[in-house]
Amino acid sequence: MNESPATATFSALRPRLFALAYRMLGVRADADDVVQDAWLRWQGGTPEGLQSADAWLVTITTRLAIDRLRSRQAERAAYTGYWLPEPLMELDEWTPESAAEQSDEVSVALMWVLERLAPNERAAWLLREVFDQDYGDIAVILGKSEASCRQLVHRAQERIRQEQPRFEVPQQTHHALLQRFMLAAQQADRDAMKGLLSDDVALVADGGGKVNSYLNILHGAGRVAGSFWSLEHQNPGQVNYRMARINGHPGLLRYVDGKIESAQAFSFADGRIAAVYLIRNPDKLFTAPCHNGGPRPSNR
Repeated sequence: MNESPATATFSALRPRLFALAYRMLGVRADADDVVQDAWLRWQGGTPEGLQSADAWLVTITTRLAIDRLRSRQAERAAYTGYWLPEPLMELDEWTPESAAEQSDEVSVALMWVLERLAPNERAAWLLREVFDQDYGDIAVILGKSEASCRQLVHRAQERIRQEQPRFEVPQQTHHALLQRFMLAAQQADRDAMKGLLSDDVALVADGGGKVNSYLNILHGAGRVAGSFWSLEHQNPGQVNYRMARINGHPGLLRYVDGKIESAQAFSFADGRIAAVYLIRNPDKLFTAPCHNGGPRPSNR
């Protein structure tokens, strides 16, 4: 059965709409709900004289995502510990080509910073810097003046620059560094791990109150290396790591006794690991691949 033109148009744009909604919300189910709401509105009829389905659907999706993000703010304020986004995970089959394909993905480290932005700032920055919208389009989408949108993007950019300075280093370099760190962690070699961590490295953990996790950020190479060492010594011979792409960037999946324990995203600076983002909340790990490489059956 052939799709209608309206359905075909929406299907072609769905990946872009999901990408926008996920980057706004950081939760796959919320992003899916926003895209489904956009679909229902699209199916219900579009305005007369519609010139661009893309522009109309991006506008609807952005506004729905802003509304949902605002409704989630009180919930996240009451969250146990630190809130990190639900990771998009896949086992790593790294090649220079695959790294180039993922170059526009928003890392967990960046989404951690975006959480500190107001919803309109987050939307304006994403539309401008990730989706390459011009300021006129952003003004229409957000219902603000171009000058206001420029100010929103500027404020967001300043916050991001302060909290996450950019270092233009090929992903291949990060991938190789992470492989060395994975081997050191697998061997519980605390000194080797410390040598790969920045002196002031930070570890942010998200357990969501569902599992034991750090409620404060760990600082310092010794403490962060010690956290990896400690898990191995509590579970001798049962801890395994796999290279993964977490939100399109080099990361690790950690398994204990064959079960997913955490997804780990990283940021890098000056040839060492500058931050570790440890996602342990099981509600955010149900899509993780099994330890043997196959997809994990969903329990939802």
